[in-house]
Amino acid sequence: MLRILVFILNTTFLSLLGSALIAIESALENRKASCQGGDKPLPCSRGEMLRRIAEELKRHAPFTAFGAVTGIVIMVIIVFGHVSSGISCTLFYTLHPIHVLLSALVTTAMYMRYRKAKFWIAILIGWTGSIGIATISDAIIPYLGGSLLHVQMEFHVPFMEEWWINFLALAGIALGYWKQTTRIPHFGHVLLSTWASLFYFTAFGIADWIPLLPFIFLFLFLAVWIPCCTSDIVYPLLFVRDFPE
Repeated sequence: MLRILVFILNTTFLSLLGSALIAIESALENRKASCQGGDKPLPCSRGEMLRRIAEELKRHAPFTAFGAVTGIVIMVIIVFGHVSSGISCTLFYTLHPIHVLLSALVTTAMYMRYRKAKFWIAILIGWTGSIGIATISDAIIPYLGGSLLHVQMEFHVPFMEEWWINFLALAGIALGYWKQTTRIPHFGHVLLSTWASLFYFTAFGIADWIPLLPFIFLFLFLAVWIPCCTSDIVYPLLFVRDFPE
């Protein structure tokens, strides 16, 4: 539990630091534009931002439900096929890094679509939005979900145990900064996150899974819809000061 607390505190600190730095940069840009006589963009109201976020979450809910269904199908295959936890572990450490890559790409692309910014700012937002939230989605929520179901679970922090995952996040940030595409990568992100969360259950948990399938579906849906849509949509938009018409 101490590692969970440290991880959450580090992610929160980096997010607050990023917000402060972006606010300072935005103020400097607005002051510069004012001195040059340029027109400043119209500010976006809080209500407009919330409406945009709600629309995005509603639009991506079907992707998430479909992903959770595929996760349940895979779990049934694992149980009746007597797939070992070692195979699940290998699949987790294959899918989770790819999930981080796509999450970094989409988070950065969503932010850059609404606000052009310097690359170092994109790195800060893309890294916290992918490494941080992907860890919550793929590891922390399955661990907590399994614990609530009284399943014997191991706790792992992938980006700390496998340092090369951080380089995949940087690669995704670079791609998202260069090309602001979100639709197709986000759908892949949803499936990868669902399957990574599922394989965390089967790799690091021991239980009779079939009676727990309805609860596993719920945890898979929540693990993907809330953290991943937060990473791809809500999180980058929190740092946007102005929206284009």
